[in-house]
Amino acid sequence: MKRPPWSGRRLVALMGAFAAATLAVTGTADARPAPAQADTLGAQAAKSGRYFGAAVAAGRLGDGTYSTILDREFNAVTPENEMKWDATERTRGSFTFTAADQIVGHAVAHKQRVRGHTLVWHSQLPGWVGSITDATTLRTVMRDHITAEATHFKGKIYAWDVVNEAFADGGSGARRASVFQNVLGDGYIEDAFRTARAADPAAKLCYNDYNIENWSDAKTQAVYRMVRDFKSRGVPIDCVGFQSHFGTSGPPSSFRNTLANFAALGVDVQITELDIAQAPATAYADTVKACQSVARCTGITVWGIRDSDSWRSGENPLLFDSAGNKKAAYGAVLSALGGTAAAPAPHKGLPSSFSWSSSKQLIAPKSDATHDIAGIKDPSVVRYKGKYHVFASVASASGYNLVYLSFKDWSQAGKATHHYLDRTAIGSGYRAAPQVFYYAPQKLWYLVYQTGNASYSTNKDISDPDGWSAPRDFYPEMPEIIKQNIGNGYWVDMWVICDSADCYLFSSDDNGHLYRSQTTVGQFPNGFTNTVIAAQDPDRYALFEASNIYKVKGSDQYLMLVEAIGSDGRRYFRSWTSSSLAGSWSPLADSESNPFARANNVTFPSGAWTKDISHGEMIRAGYDQTLTIPACKLQYLYQGMDPAASGDYNSLPWRLGLLTQTKSHC
Repeated sequence: MKRPPWSGRRLVALMGAFAAATLAVTGTADARPAPAQADTLGAQAAKSGRYFGAAVAAGRLGDGTYSTILDREFNAVTPENEMKWDATERTRGSFTFTAADQIVGHAVAHKQRVRGHTLVWHSQLPGWVGSITDATTLRTVMRDHITAEATHFKGKIYAWDVVNEAFADGGSGARRASVFQNVLGDGYIEDAFRTARAADPAAKLCYNDYNIENWSDAKTQAVYRMVRDFKSRGVPIDCVGFQSHFGTSGPPSSFRNTLANFAALGVDVQITELDIAQAPATAYADTVKACQSVARCTGITVWGIRDSDSWRSGENPLLFDSAGNKKAAYGAVLSALGGTAAAPAPHKGLPSSFSWSSSKQLIAPKSDATHDIAGIKDPSVVRYKGKYHVFASVASASGYNLVYLSFKDWSQAGKATHHYLDRTAIGSGYRAAPQVFYYAPQKLWYLVYQTGNASYSTNKDISDPDGWSAPRDFYPEMPEIIKQNIGNGYWVDMWVICDSADCYLFSSDDNGHLYRSQTTVGQFPNGFTNTVIAAQDPDRYALFEASNIYKVKGSDQYLMLVEAIGSDGRRYFRSWTSSSLAGSWSPLADSESNPFARANNVTFPSGAWTKDISHGEMIRAGYDQTLTIPACKLQYLYQGMDPAASGDYNSLPWRLGLLTQTKSHC
C-alpha cells in the first residue's frame, strides 16, 4: 500500500457477499411429477401452462449472444422501453411503433408471448403530456393513446400492463402524485382499463407495481382493495403484476400468501420484472416456488437477460452473467420449475492450489543525486517487442513516485537503467502503484496510477519514458460509495481491465472493500460510473489492497488476486475466479493454509530473502487491455523485503523478485 499525503427507480443498493452462491436447489412446490423434464426455462415453464419471459430491448436483438439466449430460453417477452409513451407518442397524435414492432415481430416469429408494457405510467412521459392541466383534454389524450397503441398491436399481445405504479411508496397507501392522479383523480385507472378492454378485448389487462410483494405493507393492501373493488363492480381487470425487484435476501416470507390472496379475488398473478441483487440461487428458487404453488400465477419475467443488460448491472441480478454464461441461479430456477439443466461443457482453467519457486532479489533501488530511494515496489510488467517493460513505485521517507526500466531477460533486470518519471510530464508529487497496458482501440499505452485520485497518462511508445502525458483523472472526485465505506483506510491500488464490451476500474480501501466502476470500451477512459462494492470481507486485513484481475487464456475464467495480511503479520495473496468481470467471485485458493501465494507455498532455492509475498503483477500472455494470462506455468513479479526490517512504512526496503509456478498442470 501507498500512504497518500446510484436510476431514481427504487433501486435498493445491496452489495453482494464476496463468495458466489452455489447452492443446488431441487424439487418444486407442486408435488405432481411433470411428464418429462425440459432443459430450458421457457420449455419447462410451459409444461405447467406458464411462461418464463424476459424484458427485451430492440437495440440488443442484433447481439448474437443476447438473441441466442432469448430464443433458446424464454417463451415470453416484455419490451423494456419501446412501448412506453415517450417512445410511441412523442408528439400528440403522431405515433411511432418501429422499435416495438421489431420486438413483437421477433417474438411472433419465435412463438413467444408478448406482454405489453405499459399504456399509462407517470414516468417516461413526453413533456407535453405532463404539462396538461385540463381534465377533459387529459382524459381524451389518455384514451386516444391507449386506443391507438392497443389497436396497433391487437391480436399480438398476451397481456397489457394497462397502468403502472399508480400507488405511492411508504405507509400511506395513497395514490402516487402524477399528472393523471392530480388532474383526473382516482377514476383514471378504471377509465384506462375500460378503454383498453374496448380496444383489445382478447388481451389480459393487468395492474403492475413494485414493493407490493409483502402482504402486510400499506401499499400492498391499497392495491388489494382497488383490485377487490374493481372485481366487485365489473371493471375489466384480469391480472396483477408484481415487479419483484429484490435485494439479496430475495422475496419476503409472505410472498406466496400475497400471490394467493390476490389470486383469490379472481385475477391472475404474474411476476413481471424479477431481478435479485447478486442473484443468490436460493432466493431465485424461493421466488419461483412461490409462483409454482399458486395455480393462478401464470408466469415469470426477468428484467433483462444478462447482467450487463440489467438496469441494476452493478448488482449482477440476473440468471446469465455479462458474457452470457448460466449462473448458479439459472440451475436453481430450472430445478424449481421442475427441469434439469444440461451439464456445462468442461473448460480449461486454473488449479485449486498453487506452489511456487522464487528467484533471489532481481531489482533493487538505484538512487541518484536527486532520488534517495529506500524501496522499489508495486511493479507492473508487460513483455513487448522482445523486452520486459517494468513500471514500479519508488518510495522513501519523502514520498512516492514512479520509475521505468526495461531489459531482455530477467538476468539483466538488476543492471537496467532506472528512468524516474517525475522528470517527465507525469511530474513530481505523489504518484504510486502503476499498472501498464496497451489500449488497442486507441493504439495507445496507458499507465494507471494513484495520486489521491485514480489517474492515468498515455504514451504512443512504451519504450520512451519521456513520452508520457501529464496526469488525468478517471473521476472528478472520490465516488460517494467509497467515501461512505473507507473508514480510516486509504483509497489505493487502481486496476483497469476490459472485456469486449466494457472496461472496469477496480480499487481498494484498506478497509475490507474492493470497488468496481464501469464504462464502455468506446467511452474509455471516460464515463466510469456505477461504482459498487464488488467484494468485501468483515476482516479488513483479509481483503486489504493490491488487487489484480486477469482473463485466463483458453478458458471462461477471470482470476482475481487480492493482497491480505496474515495472522503472522506477513503479506500474501488470496484468489477467486468468475466467468464475468461484473459477476460474483468464487473462492479459488483463498486461505492462509491454501493461499494463492504465501511464504508457506513458496520455496527459495537461493535463500529465503523475504517472508512477505506482496504487491506485484502476473507475467501476461499479451499486453493489451484484456490482461490475458496463461492458464499454467505462471510467473508473478512481486515485492518482498528483509524479514528483519522495520520502521517507517515508506522507508521499508522493498525489493522485486519473481515467482515461477511449480507442479504446473500443463
